[in-house]
Amino acid sequence: MDLTGLLTSAGINTGVCVGLFSLYSVLRKQPSFASVYFGQKLSHVHSNQQDPFWFERLLPSASWALKAWEASEDDLYAAGGIDAVVFLRAVIFSIRVFSVAATVCLFLVLPVNYYGKNMVHKGISGEKLDVFGIRNIAEGSKWLSVHCLALYIITCCSCLLLYFEYKNIMEMRLAHIGESLSSPSHFTVIVRAIPWIHGRSYSDSVYKYFTDFYSSSYLSHQMVYETGAVQKLMRDAEKMYKMLKSNHLEKHCAPQFMKCCYCGGAATSFKILPDESETSKKSNSFDTSDMRKKECEAALVFFRTRYAALLASEALQSPNPMLWVIDAAPEPQDIFWSNLCLVFRLLWIRKIIVRVASVSFVIFFLIPVVFTQGLVHLDKIRKIFPSFTNISQRITKDYNSVFLFSFSMKILEELITGYLPSVVFIMFLYIVAPLMMALSTLEGPKSRGGRKRSTCVKVVLFYIWNVFFANILSEAAIGHYQVSIQKLGDPTKIPNVLARAVPATATFFMTYVMTSGWASLGLELMQPFPLLSNIFYRYIVHDDGEEDESSSTSTTVSDYIYTFPYHTEVPRVLLFGLLGFTYSIVAPMILPILMIYFILAYLVYRNQILNVYITEYDTGGLYWPIVHNTTIFSLVLTQTIAMGFFGVKKSPVASTCIIPLIICTLLFNEYCRQRFQPVFRKIPAQTIIEMDRKDETCGRTEEMHQMLQSAYCQFKSKSLNLHETAKQNHHTHCMELEIN
Repeated sequence: MDLTGLLTSAGINTGVCVGLFSLYSVLRKQPSFASVYFGQKLSHVHSNQQDPFWFERLLPSASWALKAWEASEDDLYAAGGIDAVVFLRAVIFSIRVFSVAATVCLFLVLPVNYYGKNMVHKGISGEKLDVFGIRNIAEGSKWLSVHCLALYIITCCSCLLLYFEYKNIMEMRLAHIGESLSSPSHFTVIVRAIPWIHGRSYSDSVYKYFTDFYSSSYLSHQMVYETGAVQKLMRDAEKMYKMLKSNHLEKHCAPQFMKCCYCGGAATSFKILPDESETSKKSNSFDTSDMRKKECEAALVFFRTRYAALLASEALQSPNPMLWVIDAAPEPQDIFWSNLCLVFRLLWIRKIIVRVASVSFVIFFLIPVVFTQGLVHLDKIRKIFPSFTNISQRITKDYNSVFLFSFSMKILEELITGYLPSVVFIMFLYIVAPLMMALSTLEGPKSRGGRKRSTCVKVVLFYIWNVFFANILSEAAIGHYQVSIQKLGDPTKIPNVLARAVPATATFFMTYVMTSGWASLGLELMQPFPLLSNIFYRYIVHDDGEEDESSSTSTTVSDYIYTFPYHTEVPRVLLFGLLGFTYSIVAPMILPILMIYFILAYLVYRNQILNVYITEYDTGGLYWPIVHNTTIFSLVLTQTIAMGFFGVKKSPVASTCIIPLIICTLLFNEYCRQRFQPVFRKIPAQTIIEMDRKDETCGRTEEMHQMLQSAYCQFKSKSLNLHETAKQNHHTHCMELEIN
């Protein structure tokens, strides 16, 4: 591809990006779309102000970007939690690192690449992109030491920034744990694989076990029930709620509607305020013998102190590791109730199935990878398959004007080679995240945050192999087809083929960053699915979210609110970081494209965290080890590829100088793994003991114990939730917020 093809792709993606950004700045000002673009704020702020029409609502503006830029880190922490801050720290880290890389490579490496061979240049606009890459350096050139120096600078800056970020985020995590004094998860553990004893229920077994071995610290426990039984119970509860509502007792009963056996209340009755009617008293009780039969081999056990719960979660409970398995409990909003009912001894089979399915999907996805690489190299495909040339010649005969045909074919070929491959590839990638989420669910995680984090790891690995390595290997197979077949039996020639294939894929990844990066940020702002859902319900179904309170089908603000998609956005940022490191000295022209993406991402994601997404649960910054490990992998891979380049270019000095750099990078990673990573795996006992002492000093121990009895509720009444949500968000569509 020449520079014209790259500029064509840049122009198309810039136009799409500007159009989406402008359209978003207009739509966010419309009161009817406030539930789409201000869902996070609408879930906390209530207003009855009317929003009159003004002409400025129809004009695009960049006020949202200015407000996102001015927001402090404390505002982001309050809106999105520590995970949002960690994610934005990863974006800031990328901006800092690639600012250094762009400065060094554009002003030092790029001129060396451009003048690497004695040749007559046609001018910047008519040059092939290869002249800006490392392939334009002559063999044995002493100028390769410049590339080696640039790689040293980039690696040192990256490691230095990684160290400070890891240290700051570790301190942030410890502060987050220390401030959460009222968190019930610190007192709670999840017990699975409870052994069945004939003539005794699971609940009795749990009580006997913990009173025998944890008598001084055991407080109480709560069994986990099969979802079907809980849903049946809640259907009865909803019927009772409607009956109470019809008797005009809603104002007395709704706030404390129900506490049943699985939420820490009595096992045989609803708990209602004392001024209940005779009708409610008669319907107050029901038989729970069926519920006892639906107990799962899992329970939540509450301890008197945090330290006791920590010791129980870290200890091996039984000589048989498949019995009495205890783990720290997630937060109540984070717990994955349905997975707790899975048979624990079969989870390892599920994990094997998931791994086999993941590998099969990776292999299957090689088909679209080869297809997209074939679009990039149409000229080489014609040499391998001459039938394509015959088809084009037949089409030419049907045209009256050969000139018009050749001109149109040139434009079409630029679109096909410069823009279409990345678009087709991205369309295939849209199925990756949902599929990996389904596979992560099949593994049986005990928390929703753990499921999303597991999905994030799977998507990162998928991107590294199928987006990066598979495209490089496809380029090696297509671009050097005949050479590869001849030298297939000679392993010593494989590095030569790969050394030529990696620079050759630079143009594809440049267009990929523009299409998957720039344009995707515009779609992230637009929120197409919630927007179309809002339009469908408002203008087709004629449901504006202000239905009667008794209606269970009304659309409310909560229908358009989602948690932040870390499992898709974190892998995308890390993939672009991998491309930036790998191609920094190979094809420095990718760095300005990446810088534009990271700067736009910084503004867009800040805006989305502040205004759109809600935070139902928080992992406590556990995404940062994924960021750190992937960055170290990217650095080592970049250094290894560079060493191969220097070997192909017959520069043994430069190649030898890379070896100490690889060793130092691995030693740095090992230091961080020993110094910081344990804090992200376990909660320090010192921190937990200090929190227990604060409770004793302040006299909050009994209050915490009472709160534990109703903190975890396996199932909530849908009718009650819809009713409360409708009351809280009434008339919020017309509030001003920050739309102006």
